[in-house]
Amino acid sequence: MPMIAVVGSVNLDLVVPVPHHPVPGETVLGGALAEHPGGKGGNQAVAGARLGAQVAMVGRVGADQAGTFLRAALAREGVDVQRVLTDESAPTGRALIAVDRASGENSIIVSPGANSALSSEHCAASGALLRDADVVLLQQEIPYATVEAAARLAGGTVILNPAPAAADHRTDHSHLLGMVDILVPNRTELAALVGHPLPDLHAVADAARTLRGPAAVVVTLGADGALLCEESAVLLIPPFPVTAVDTTAAGDSFCGTLACAIAEGIPLHEAVRLAAAAAALTTTHPGAQPSLPTRAEVEKLLGHAF
Repeated sequence: MPMIAVVGSVNLDLVVPVPHHPVPGETVLGGALAEHPGGKGGNQAVAGARLGAQVAMVGRVGADQAGTFLRAALAREGVDVQRVLTDESAPTGRALIAVDRASGENSIIVSPGANSALSSEHCAASGALLRDADVVLLQQEIPYATVEAAARLAGGTVILNPAPAAADHRTDHSHLLGMVDILVPNRTELAALVGHPLPDLHAVADAARTLRGPAAVVVTLGADGALLCEESAVLLIPPFPVTAVDTTAAGDSFCGTLACAIAEGIPLHEAVRLAAAAAALTTTHPGAQPSLPTRAEVEKLLGHAF
């Protein structure tokens, strides 16, 4: 069974449907509040587990009801939570999510809480796991130094989803990118990495090719599919036609599926197509982890097994 180690965030998602996203100074009346297990790390771990991968999570939650709930939710999905530790001094992370009823597009504010206490030392204590895993999957809702430490300790393929984009544009990403095998940004995150807007797909491809370090860059494009950039080759993976109701966790579904496919030895171009299918399915249901598809559902959309 392929082994994925996820080092990242675990959050409780507080989700409210809205008629439209508010502009500064505006108040909108939303619908019923829903609470779901989430966090980029937790979502990506569950995405991989639902596709049949053996997944272990490295993270932190608070000593509160939300932390207990989230650890149990991960464990029910078959994720190894031995290394999801409890922090006595910080609350479990929260994500405040507004979802546009018409388009399914979301806006998210994250309060990291205990995720900020996930340290390099925590990664060192999980060194054997990170060394032996086929894939180490990383995101940026935890301290940057912790992401670097996990990449440094990884013995297999390192996949980095640079989300959220670093707020400090002075951050030198070259050291981290030098340890990454596959980088998976969206358009906004790629623009933040290169430091300028990307108005079209030609600009996206050019920007991806300028990055030094990763052997491949996979840019998620939402409703436009995904762009795979390897050396001098660029491949556009077309989107799967679905009716989106909530885009929350689509990117996480993409990353978790990609990690599973890579761990299984599936060629990268096909792995990206599988990830695009899983991400499309994720948008057809509300919530983060509740929306992540099973392997059977992805295979049904594809029309074949993988």
